[in-house]
Amino acid sequence: MKIDRLNVQNVLAKADQIYTELQVSQALDTMAEAITQRLHDTHPVCLSVMLGGLVPTGQLLPRLNFPLELDYIHATRYLGTTAGGELHWLKYPTISLLDRTVLVIDDILDEGLTLNAIVEYCQRAGARQVLTAVMLEKQHARPKADIKADFVGLLVPDRYVFGYGMDYQDQLRYAAGIYAVHGL
Repeated sequence: MKIDRLNVQNVLAKADQIYTELQVSQALDTMAEAITQRLHDTHPVCLSVMLGGLVPTGQLLPRLNFPLELDYIHATRYLGTTAGGELHWLKYPTISLLDRTVLVIDDILDEGLTLNAIVEYCQRAGARQVLTAVMLEKQHARPKADIKADFVGLLVPDRYVFGYGMDYQDQLRYAAGIYAVHGL
């Protein structure tokens, strides 16, 4: 169910800011340095995971000063809700991944089910190497898929977060900073 404009404004007004825009920008700088050191001579395919990975990818790529190719993949468990369900594949990359280094860029590593499935897809598509970069990694004791991000921007508590590409009921992806929904 979509929330209306007033409810969106209310959620943002009551939200707890976890990281400021400046802190996110500094984390992106640090990630870019680490990615550049590791991938500068590989001419990787960067796959942005839609929709949440759109903003982190758009913020990260200008910080990478080496040749790369960009494509996207769209797989989701949320479909506008706040709880993950079955994985839905909405779009596969058009660039061949065969014998390529692939950098998958996503918004958050939570339970890891979506990111793990995307990495497995890339491997089946013949990628030589698959690395992952996430803006956030959620800290919790719940079971996780057998995946660890290669590059992590920031750690967040086990709360429902939004901003910098992450949404709350298909809203607030545009928020400049990382916020946690009050009461969730």
